[in-house]
Amino acid sequence: MKINVGFSVLMGFLIGIITCYFFGKKTILKKYIQLLDKANIQAKNIINNAEKEGENVKKNKVLQAKEKFLELKCKHEKEVHFKEKKIIDIENQTKEKENRLSKEIEIYFKKNNRLENKIHDYENKYKILQTKQEEFKNMHTKQVELLEKVSNYSSEEAKSELIEILKNEAKTKAQSYIQSIIEESQLTAKMEAKKIVIQTIQRIGTEQAVENAVSVFNIESDDVKGRIIGREGRNIRALEKATGVEIIVDDTPEAILLSCFNPIRREVARLSLQKLVIDGRIHPARIEEIVEKTEKQVEEEVVEIGKKNIIDLGIHGIHPELIKIIGRMKYRSSYGQNLLQHSREVAHLAGILASELGLNAKLAKRAGLLHDIGKVPENESELPHAILGMQWAEKYGENVEICNAIGSHHDEIEMKVLISPIVQVSDSISGARPGVRRNSFESYSKRLKDLENIAISFYGVNKAFAIQAGRELRVLVESDKIDDKKAFQLSYDITEKIKNEMTYPGQIKVTVIRETRAVQIAR
Repeated sequence: MKINVGFSVLMGFLIGIITCYFFGKKTILKKYIQLLDKANIQAKNIINNAEKEGENVKKNKVLQAKEKFLELKCKHEKEVHFKEKKIIDIENQTKEKENRLSKEIEIYFKKNNRLENKIHDYENKYKILQTKQEEFKNMHTKQVELLEKVSNYSSEEAKSELIEILKNEAKTKAQSYIQSIIEESQLTAKMEAKKIVIQTIQRIGTEQAVENAVSVFNIESDDVKGRIIGREGRNIRALEKATGVEIIVDDTPEAILLSCFNPIRREVARLSLQKLVIDGRIHPARIEEIVEKTEKQVEEEVVEIGKKNIIDLGIHGIHPELIKIIGRMKYRSSYGQNLLQHSREVAHLAGILASELGLNAKLAKRAGLLHDIGKVPENESELPHAILGMQWAEKYGENVEICNAIGSHHDEIEMKVLISPIVQVSDSISGARPGVRRNSFESYSKRLKDLENIAISFYGVNKAFAIQAGRELRVLVESDKIDDKKAFQLSYDITEKIKNEMTYPGQIKVTVIRETRAVQIAR
């Protein structure tokens, strides 16, 4: 019984499942068919809407294309119209040019006809002129021949004599004209130049001291001399060897002489002696130690002196080596004049002159301070000091104007800038003032003799006298050989020869004196 009941339940379950399957399948198929119908309807609607939108878009595109076509057509018509108008204008201009050219051609042909007539007339006149010229030449040759017969002179001789006469007349007139110009310029320029120079000199109050080749070292008592000399002179020999200075110990009371042409070495020897005497220990080893320290001290002082002077003058940016050279100037002299004082004075003079003339005063002052740096070389050089100084200035970065002023202040090179003559004039003013420099008697007398000999070498000079320490040369000429006009020329020629053949400070005035003496004896 139990088996039958289970079987019945199972069969019922299977039948239920099969029934549900077939019933659900039918329901699903029905729903699927309904959805399919709806999808078809929606697809048809979408297709219809798309066709309508496509027709609308097509209509819009056709309208846009028509509008674009009309716009391009209008623009094309305008361009065609503009080009047609331009072509018409060009045609009109071409026609006008053709008409103008035709008129000009007509005028040209008319002028050519006139020119041909004129050329024909000119040719006739030229033929007439040639015949007249031939007649004139014949007449001229006849007149020349007649004059040669009358005067007993050939034409070439007459020409040469006439040229010589005209030359002499022109030379005389030129000399008188030059002299009048010189006098006129002197009247107007001399006072102004004197005024500027005097004002400049008055503003400079530099004291000048004559430098010697001998320094005097004062001592308290003569007992110190023996200690300085040392046993068998070993101390003094060591001192002379270390400093390069000749030490003269003689009978002069309480004084020792230091002789050397190098002022720096003399200063080193003087300071070393002073330290040794104060210290009291004088022997060769101590002498070498003191001299070495003193040399370093003097080198430091040289740099300090250079810095102090460029600060005092308001000059900046100078190379350290040039500062050392400026400091060494204190221990150098030129014709007895202290070189540093001379350079400072030239710097002041150049600055004042430049400011009076409206030029760069700082540049002129810098060139004035550096103009004589070539006089203090560490090693001897065969170059002139102006050229050597110019090379140093170029080496240490000075500008072209400064270098030209240094190199040309004694006319070794050509002056190319305006401050160069200012530096030269300032150098002459500083060195030419009375009492500033000292010359040896031999060089002084030789310069005077050379001046007189130059004057005597000219034709017609009777005597010549150099006066005022060689700053004026008076020339006496023979009145029968040199007339008044030639006297002016003679003074000019003598001046030029002195400039070319002599070296001298300042300026030399040449005065030519001509006098006529009428002497009769009553008997």
